[in-house]
Amino acid sequence: MSIDLVISAWESINVAKRKEASRPLQHETPGSGELILIRHAPIAEPGRLCGRTDLPARIAPAPIAALRAALPRPGQLVTSPAQRCRQTSEALWPDIAARPDPLLWEQDFGSQDGLRIADLPDLGPLDGPDLALWTPPGGESFSDLCARVGPALAGYGKAAARIAAPVVLVVHAGVIRAALSQLCAAPHAGLVFEIPTLSVTRLRCGAEGPFSVIEAGRT
Repeated sequence: MSIDLVISAWESINVAKRKEASRPLQHETPGSGELILIRHAPIAEPGRLCGRTDLPARIAPAPIAALRAALPRPGQLVTSPAQRCRQTSEALWPDIAARPDPLLWEQDFGSQDGLRIADLPDLGPLDGPDLALWTPPGGESFSDLCARVGPALAGYGKAAARIAAPVVLVVHAGVIRAALSQLCAAPHAGLVFEIPTLSVTRLRCGAEGPFSVIEAGRT
């Protein structure tokens, strides 16, 4: 084989790889749907614990455009009522009216909500199950969060299995970890996952809701 043919074949392979990488990831399971959970854009004032503290997001055009290009168009679009989630949803799909769902709020951290990270107590000594049960003063535990969002996630998963396009939720890290805990059948399991801002977690769904994890925390 001539060197020109080798180079031509190599270029063809590279073009094919680039095209494959540019397409949204899909997972084919007959009779199933897909629930896509997106964590909101970074908070404009970083360094604080924000559960119910409703700070705005910092919307940077380039990461938003890259994420939009990597995602399929939603069949249904739902957000947490938090402005950081609504702003992210509007930036991603300005032509789609998202429905806010109060069940999808982040964990309520009570009197610690809004504090700077440096001022929070050290929970490092707690193991996973104890950490899931730990309740900040006046707030809710991660286990409480899982119980709150579980029925909503099951409902959206069922909807995803019924329609021909994904159901997309623009939510918080805690809500996404709760979804992963639900699938792992352990209230604390989701706490081990890193969920960066503007990351994508995809769940395969059937008639009873989500049943498998396609990917978690992809950026």
